[in-house]
Amino acid sequence: MKLSAVLLLSLVLAAFAVPDLDTLKINQVQVIGSHNSYKQAIDPALFRMLTRTDSVRFKAIEYSHISLTGQLDLGLRGLEIDVYADDQGGKYAKPMGMKLAPGQPPYDANGEMNAPGFKVLHIQDIDFRSNCPTFAGCLAELKRWSDAHPDHFPVYITMNAKDDVISRPGFVKPDPFTPDVLSRLDSTVLAGLGHSKLITPDDVRGKRETLEAAVLAGNWPTVKSARGKFLFVLDEVGKKRADYITGHPSLRGRTLFTNSEPGTPEAAFVILNNPTTGQDRIRELVKKGYLVRTRADADTRQARQNDYRDFELAQQTGAQIITTDYYHPSTFFTSDYVIKFADGGYVRPMK
Repeated sequence: MKLSAVLLLSLVLAAFAVPDLDTLKINQVQVIGSHNSYKQAIDPALFRMLTRTDSVRFKAIEYSHISLTGQLDLGLRGLEIDVYADDQGGKYAKPMGMKLAPGQPPYDANGEMNAPGFKVLHIQDIDFRSNCPTFAGCLAELKRWSDAHPDHFPVYITMNAKDDVISRPGFVKPDPFTPDVLSRLDSTVLAGLGHSKLITPDDVRGKRETLEAAVLAGNWPTVKSARGKFLFVLDEVGKKRADYITGHPSLRGRTLFTNSEPGTPEAAFVILNNPTTGQDRIRELVKKGYLVRTRADADTRQARQNDYRDFELAQQTGAQIITTDYYHPSTFFTSDYVIKFADGGYVRPMK
């Protein structure tokens, strides 16, 4: 073979070679994660009662997840954890749903919900069963898994700070997320994992004036330097987001990133859950350097219809984190719907 032919062949092979993940920045890699990652199923007795009152609403939450450890072992690298404040402890220990439908198995048999600290559940009094009912317990599980897999690809964790009130007799009124409570959320993450296992806004900002300036300059860490770490995001807007940012310009000293509007000093991570209506915006933001999370499915709709259009669009937009409730087929209705990349995995370099 002539030298020119050898050179041509090598160039062709190089063009099709899969890049080494370690050499890429984390915003150049796409991952699949789960939505409401802690959630267990509503007990069948309670679910039957709820669907008699509103079948459409409650069928939208007819899904569940395996443990956080099981998901991470499978290869998912995005999680979502919802937290409720419970400074005194016990606020969510006796959910009304246990009284609404007899014949359910015991809840919180070990008394974990009586301890002070953030609790992890979907909807108070209705959808309350969790694979890790306390946030401290979730963090301890994440740390054990990470310590056992020190070279793991970084894991993205979005968080909702939940305090919505359900105006029904006997239902718990959540504690509000005040600035002090949000600061305790920061402290809880740090205490549970330690700074060495975190990618924080300060780490990404470096010497840039703002976090957004660093992001637009491509200052995300490489995969190699981010291995073994977690990146947390506060998925809130309005007052909660403003309270978290106040006193911490450009998120200085904060542990979590925020779902912030591009053009603001703290903008780095943007959540656009609908890849169909948001596809052009997602492409634009990814191209500029932001991290973006979107969803492959929502409210069980795509799984019930075996509809992959949103997942296909999500991949095409380049959104770095794509969440799903269906890394395994549903156990609640018949469907072949399962989300993974074409190679069967959950992490891939950007195309």
